[in-house]
Amino acid sequence: MHTNTHDPVPQPQSLASAEAIDISVIIPAWNEAEWLPRTLGAVKRALAELGRPAEIIVVDNASTDDTARVARDHGARVVPEAERQIARARNSGARAARGRVLIFVDADTWPSTELLRASWAAMDSGTVCGGGAQVAFEDLDRRLYRSGTAVWNALARRLHLAAGCFVFSTREAFDAAGGFSEQVYAGEEIAFSLRMQRWGRRHGQRFVVLPEPAVLTSARKADWYSLWQHLGLLSLLTVFPFALRFRRLCGFWYRRPEAAARGRHDGG
Repeated sequence: MHTNTHDPVPQPQSLASAEAIDISVIIPAWNEAEWLPRTLGAVKRALAELGRPAEIIVVDNASTDDTARVARDHGARVVPEAERQIARARNSGARAARGRVLIFVDADTWPSTELLRASWAAMDSGTVCGGGAQVAFEDLDRRLYRSGTAVWNALARRLHLAAGCFVFSTREAFDAAGGFSEQVYAGEEIAFSLRMQRWGRRHGQRFVVLPEPAVLTSARKADWYSLWQHLGLLSLLTVFPFALRFRRLCGFWYRRPEAAARGRHDGG
């Protein structure tokens, strides 16, 4: 069930201190006041158990709800970004971050301690410049969608493509690769993965998709949009990938059905 809990949550070490920061978790958020408490709770627990100096940044991407207040109430640092663009929000968060490792998490995604530990260990080894994780959707009860997720996970591992809900990178590689492309309004994680792969090859490092554990994320778009809308979008982007450069053609990521304003209460 998707519930907003107010139970005390362990604090990451040095969350708000001026000490050197190992990990910056960056959460882009547009009108995510209802979903943020669960996400921030999961991130804070994972960081506290990991035990590395860390910070959490929520990028308020022109929200019209209480996103910024909720983020502050849950101990996150809020960075405003007025331009409604996912890549721009992620880049704004990265510019404000102090960590030598950057982890980008969507506002409806709940990484575990084990996943953060695996991501940290990969980058701390010096052989990995960044990567992503296998994806597990919560309460995804449609067989075709589950099959599609399995296909994506297989392709992601084979082609080393990170899913946007969870992306990690060293600060050095992120800056050198130029961050997320602001030329597109969606799919920026794919372009970023390819950039990072090229940078990594030149520097003897890899961009990886971790085999386990998977990152748990919501299946809310499966509720908001029909199967035919999903297939139509896939067809459009296959024939006309240039559409990603126009926000009005990327409404799948920038508009929500009216019912979605009330949030989904059954867990995804």
